[in-house]
Amino acid sequence: MKVFKFGGASVSSTERIKNVANILRSYNDQKILVVISAMGKTTNALEKVAEAFFAQKKEDALRHFNVVKETHLATAKELLGDNFTSTEIHLKDFFTEIEWLLHDKPKREFDYYYDQVVCIGELLSTAIVAAYLQSDGFSLKWVDVRDIFRTDDNFRDANIDWDYTLNKVKKDIVPLFDEFDIVLTQGFIGSTDENESTTLGREGSDYTAAVFANMLDAESQSIWKDVEGVMNADPKEFPNAQFISELNYDEVIEMAYYGAQVIHPKTIKPLQNKNIPLYVKCFLNKNLPGTIIHAKSIKQLPPIIVVKQNQVLMHLHSKDFSFVGETATGELYHFFNDIRIKPNLMQSGAVSLLVCLDDKPEKIEKLALKSADTFEVQIERGLTLLTIRHYNQSTLDDLTKNKTVVLRQQSPETVQVLMRN
Repeated sequence: MKVFKFGGASVSSTERIKNVANILRSYNDQKILVVISAMGKTTNALEKVAEAFFAQKKEDALRHFNVVKETHLATAKELLGDNFTSTEIHLKDFFTEIEWLLHDKPKREFDYYYDQVVCIGELLSTAIVAAYLQSDGFSLKWVDVRDIFRTDDNFRDANIDWDYTLNKVKKDIVPLFDEFDIVLTQGFIGSTDENESTTLGREGSDYTAAVFANMLDAESQSIWKDVEGVMNADPKEFPNAQFISELNYDEVIEMAYYGAQVIHPKTIKPLQNKNIPLYVKCFLNKNLPGTIIHAKSIKQLPPIIVVKQNQVLMHLHSKDFSFVGETATGELYHFFNDIRIKPNLMQSGAVSLLVCLDDKPEKIEKLALKSADTFEVQIERGLTLLTIRHYNQSTLDDLTKNKTVVLRQQSPETVQVLMRN
């Protein structure tokens, strides 16, 4: 049993969907659970739908959603030809699910509506890919993962109910492999006990695949991407980024913690718990070996570079000049938890705290308001956070050249620098 995850780039066109079929064909007669993301930039497009709906701009929301509809219908028609009709009906059921919502008015928080709208991307892409693979002769069953993954109602970052979900996997997924070679489902999404759609955090499809791998006792998990494997930096920002053939679980968790977009932060633990190797493979050339991630110790890694743009520095200064001790800091962490925001970097002085965060305006405003009772609050925007693991001075000097360093923190393995351009 293997688990494969195909990201949005791997199903972004009819040619690439056909390429997925070619990859799967090379694993003939093997049992594979396949997790697929939304096509291309669909999630971004659906975010615009959710934002317009929440702003009560119904016509804008419907217009944005119509673009998503037409794109998926055109892709399905091109792929399926005469076999298009049944898939069209399937897709229109999902369209109706969203259109009913868009004709209503928002009565709950944005995160709830975000999940109801954005989840449709994965359902549309998998319906199309599954129909194409079935028409191409694959022994395959499509499954709505919302019927399997039970979560809490922490919308946009939902937590999986492991006991319930494991029972559903054993009861509903495992028997399917007696009849089918491939079970194809969605990443990123789940459902509450009241059948409200949830998402597992942006890029959560990797995590979905890892949960399935754990619960199915898979021999391996593979993530298919548009790069050779894991690189030491984002090749779109750093053309000379180096390929890394081998990593261990700990290193990948560190990379994800600091914001590397290669693998979702939650992905590693379910694999590590059962010592399941993770392969990061290239869907553009399935014969490349890719990167293997496992439990073994790895030495002599190159500098690993993570850059996060659009950072906010929150300056928190004690109002009465009392020391910022455990009480004030603990209170601040309660705020982080309540608002569901994670600090990327923190530094404390005697009477002040500096906190670097992703610029999510609504959450930043809530945090500033909550903190104002205890602290004087100042906010600086438009900063860049650079993290280098296994750093050397020349790499650090090169990447901070002509920048103003606002904050710096380092250990023997890792340096983080918050900068103004």
